[in-house]
Amino acid sequence: MNRNPIGSAVYTTEFDATYDVVVVGFGYAGGITALEAAKAGAEVLLLEKEPVPGGISICSGGAVRCAEDADDAFKYLKATNGERIPDDVVKLNAQGMTKLENYVRTLAENVGATVVTSAGPDKAGNYPFPGRKTFYYTQIESVPDFDPANAYPHVNGKESFKGRHLFRVIEKNLATQDVTIALDQRVVRLVSDRERSEPRGVVVETETGERTIRARKGVVLASGGFERNSHFKEQYFENKPVLPIAGKNEGDGHQLAMDLGADLWHMWHFHGSYGFKHPDPEYPYAIRLKRFPDWVPEVPSNMVSEDLASVEAAGADQKAVPMSWILLDQNGERYMNEYPPYLQDTGQRPMGVFDPTEMAFPRNPSYLICDDSGRRRYPLGDPITNDPDVEYKWSDDNLKEVENGIIQQSETIAGLSRELNLPPTKVERSIDRWNEFCEQNEDEEYGRPSNSMLPITEPPFYGAEVWSVVSNTQGGPAHDTDQQIVKATGESINRLYAAGEIGSAYGHLYLAGANIAECFIAGRVAGRNATSLNPWDEASSL
Repeated sequence: MNRNPIGSAVYTTEFDATYDVVVVGFGYAGGITALEAAKAGAEVLLLEKEPVPGGISICSGGAVRCAEDADDAFKYLKATNGERIPDDVVKLNAQGMTKLENYVRTLAENVGATVVTSAGPDKAGNYPFPGRKTFYYTQIESVPDFDPANAYPHVNGKESFKGRHLFRVIEKNLATQDVTIALDQRVVRLVSDRERSEPRGVVVETETGERTIRARKGVVLASGGFERNSHFKEQYFENKPVLPIAGKNEGDGHQLAMDLGADLWHMWHFHGSYGFKHPDPEYPYAIRLKRFPDWVPEVPSNMVSEDLASVEAAGADQKAVPMSWILLDQNGERYMNEYPPYLQDTGQRPMGVFDPTEMAFPRNPSYLICDDSGRRRYPLGDPITNDPDVEYKWSDDNLKEVENGIIQQSETIAGLSRELNLPPTKVERSIDRWNEFCEQNEDEEYGRPSNSMLPITEPPFYGAEVWSVVSNTQGGPAHDTDQQIVKATGESINRLYAAGEIGSAYGHLYLAGANIAECFIAGRVAGRNATSLNPWDEASSL
């Protein structure tokens, strides 16, 4: 296990520079926080530990989750949070979503960008809970004189994803405000008062040594999750290993907040599916499998009548698309619906079963199996990274991945089983059973959507290890409706705020696009509230 070198808060009266508000992390949340604080009159320092900005935000699809009605949004979000988040915090997000379209449009108008919205049953909530039909997306369609590949060559992802467009709009808005942006500068400690009750600034690690920055009004932690922190993952996730697919977030902000007594919530909850390992052990990321559209499960018997029409219009079979593979465990047996309603959020959950008799996780890794028609259908992998030192392009026909060893190939199922060190008889039985389900157009065992089912019959056959992966974590420092970080006792930590995924308010099931929305909602609240404080009286702490 490794721990990041984040030190304990220090007390000092000597500072190298002074700002009103210091924001830690430059993704969507940090950018919006800095923007709102500056618009409210603060002198702002925006710090990013990486040499390039964007975090994992810039890798996203860029679709901001919005809502037409706050009450409906609250009903849905309360249900999907499983009672893990206080109602007032849930309401903050529900109400904020109703204001986001206008806010994004204003940012876009400031820089001449164009905006599109998309609504309808297939853009509504992912699960059949009351209020799901209120949701829709707002997205930046284009930005003048902007080429994503030239502007952000370090970002690897689908060209159709508009996350880079949204980030560009934020950057251009920031350029009009009193915001100092400093890249490649990591916050390693907070500066606190003598009683360690509130932050007074930050200690920043730079190429030339440490600098101590005064924050006269407040510090906002917008440093993202802990996808690359092996210690946190081993302590808070039952399943292991869980491999990161995108950014370099290591939970720095979590540790800074914990040092001043922050409470934590739903640290187990992360947004993740399953993916491949690159054969090069030095390659630092997993590679997520192809992104599939979401679908809505069968309407439960207690579903409110007003939502029935919209749920049925976006039924499982209507939205599902053909998936060319099945997954087998380490015993060669199928054990899950490979295509749950929101694959990118909960796809990995069935892989986390622990076998106490073997003292192992028999489903992590699992084994993807497909045939040649499935191999030809589309790229199986979808690399997504924001890292100037790493780039991997998945081949259109998956043959490069056969050559480099990510995917194994054989003319027979038995031969493929041996390549994967699986019991051939059980693998053959599992595939025969699957093909029977495909013939009858029904997955009797795990209820996979019928329109997603494809038989595995055409040689050669292909297989690969797939592992649990994390796109982003949701757990972190708990906060109130002011975005102020709170202690386990319920007390707020004065002058310390959170924005974005560092302590997301999604505690059980995630709503697509809602983390992006939360970056905007939390950033607006945190930026304004930090700026509204009176500067701390330095003389009183001497």
